[in-house]
Amino acid sequence: MPNTPPSLLVTRAMPRDVISRLTRSYEARLNDDDTLWSREELLERAAGCAAILCTSTEKMDADTIAALPDEVKIIATYSVGFEHIDLTAAKDKGIVVTNTPDVLTNATADVAMLLILAAARRAYEGERLVREDKWTGWKPNFLVGTEVTGKRLGIFGMGRIGEAVARRARGFDMTIHYSKRQRLPASQEQGAIYHETLEALLPHCDFLSIHCPATPETHHVLDRDHLALMPDGAIVVNTARGTIVDDAALIDALKSGKIAAAGLDVFENEPKINPAYRDLPNTFLLPHVGSATVETRNAMGFKCLDNLDAFFRGDSPPDRLV
Repeated sequence: MPNTPPSLLVTRAMPRDVISRLTRSYEARLNDDDTLWSREELLERAAGCAAILCTSTEKMDADTIAALPDEVKIIATYSVGFEHIDLTAAKDKGIVVTNTPDVLTNATADVAMLLILAAARRAYEGERLVREDKWTGWKPNFLVGTEVTGKRLGIFGMGRIGEAVARRARGFDMTIHYSKRQRLPASQEQGAIYHETLEALLPHCDFLSIHCPATPETHHVLDRDHLALMPDGAIVVNTARGTIVDDAALIDALKSGKIAAAGLDVFENEPKINPAYRDLPNTFLLPHVGSATVETRNAMGFKCLDNLDAFFRGDSPPDRLV
């Protein structure tokens, strides 16, 4: 590290342990009240900074990156996903970009299983009845849901998180089907059944758990035509990115019963989600908390700082994207 601490702009309020570490190594400009800055405010605050620690809430598009002060040499995003950063523009401006892979796999996989179980067992409806004092007692046909044990789980995007979900689902004796660009080695599949395309995967999905990245190719890929390929009464779970799902198509399928239930932690245009989801009893909705554990959020921050420390030592950051 240089003798004079590099100046670091931190765009959102970070966990206490992350702040403690970064303030020891950097001249930190913090966002203590966690205000979501406008583009103009971000550019103004970045003046004189050598580095920016941002999150997915900051849209680092080509125009924003081009307007960054020349002093900015590295952007460390507090996320695995990096669709909010124009990597080509960063490369053209000579800015290094890093992310935080590996550390949020288990936390997100745990939430995916929570969504699978909650959607299948009508957890939202039951919890609401208890809280609103409308539960009138046990009945044979009361809140009957779908059993998870022994069912077929389709995983769209069998990366680190998808594999972690598969490991958990095997504990429920689920049969794993998956689709990704390249088939996994047999030893890594652990008996999972490979399908070359999403179209081939969907007819085998009693449950579908989405784990692919958000790209132009996956934008609204789960649309009406693809939902129609799923078995009647299937359940959809999404912990990846909201843009992968065509909201209007999924909402219609939930209303018709084609899709029995959905468990969603991510949404297009979040937090301003499609309001129709709120009116559906067969949805279990979470506010993008897949990585929200103390351990994971600290690890994400430490990953950012490991990358920044390496850069300012003159080394290549371990999680460098460009």
